[in-house]
Amino acid sequence: MKRVLVTGSSGLIGSEAVEHYDRTGNEVHGLDNNMRREFFGEKGDTLWNLRRLQAATSNFTHHAIDIRDRAAVMEFFRAHSFDLIIHCAAQPSHDRASAIPLDDFDVNAVGTLNLLEATRQHAPEAVFIFMSTNKVYGDAPNELPLIEHETRWDYARQEDFGGIAESFRIDQSLHSLFGASKVAADVLTQEYGRYYGLRTGIFRGGCLTGPNHSGVELHGFLSYLAKIAARDDTYRVFGYKAKQVRDQIHSADVVSAFDAFAENPRPGEVYNLGGGRDNSASVLECFSMLENRLGRPVRWEYEQQNRRGDHICYISDLSKLKSHFPGWTITRSLDQIMDEILESELARS
Repeated sequence: MKRVLVTGSSGLIGSEAVEHYDRTGNEVHGLDNNMRREFFGEKGDTLWNLRRLQAATSNFTHHAIDIRDRAAVMEFFRAHSFDLIIHCAAQPSHDRASAIPLDDFDVNAVGTLNLLEATRQHAPEAVFIFMSTNKVYGDAPNELPLIEHETRWDYARQEDFGGIAESFRIDQSLHSLFGASKVAADVLTQEYGRYYGLRTGIFRGGCLTGPNHSGVELHGFLSYLAKIAARDDTYRVFGYKAKQVRDQIHSADVVSAFDAFAENPRPGEVYNLGGGRDNSASVLECFSMLENRLGRPVRWEYEQQNRRGDHICYISDLSKLKSHFPGWTITRSLDQIMDEILESELARS
């Protein structure tokens, strides 16, 4: 039995990790103080997911600890020992960050530092996995030559076909304040692996999704879109002719990547983690998928101005992850993901 800590345990990836490690016979502790509600209002509230977890698990303990509280984090680590730490807690929206830059940095960067230092002092043998983001690349991916198709933008050069690799630069671009705070946390986690020798792994997520996502307009694209479509409300598109492309990965496939790393950790290593080309789609293409399932048009309106720093086309290159962990693969297709999310949203609406 492993002793597992999950931060952001009521969120999408955190809750998936809680269920996975509980189901496989481990002792699981979760840190989550429902700051998502503070960031996004009632629609971002994750208490429903906490209640679901408490009903569905057998060896899970929830702790409403704020990771910004260094003393509380240190005391928690003194009181408990862990073999695996999965850090998912975050302020997750690059739009919201511009209005709350101090809170954003304190949660994303300082909170991560608190957890890393607590691990170094009290659980130095533990594997520490950090859920980073593709926003660490800023808008530099928009510099790649693109070609416009009828329903999507795509990379124009064959050498870019596989998507963005980990060697892509992370500086000298517009990140948003969220992207900058996550860069700080990303590099700190690398450094605790490379300098101190902790068994840290960094996963730069693309569009992470699944039925347990509390999607809102500022974060959680596919979940929020499915929610809007299920209720026959109107979705707002920001720029790029609604042809912007994202690759979608199910939360279960994210956690299985964590599991692969935990079994064979490579300290300080960085991996891009998304759905890859096979699970990529534009906003227009997602509209079409939903319309085929619902049997009616998706209502949407268009704003010419794109979100600052937003990617036009982003596809994760998964080749490094697959080469280091050949047993890992994507198990949920985009169609399966869409079916699962829409079924969940229709049940709630």
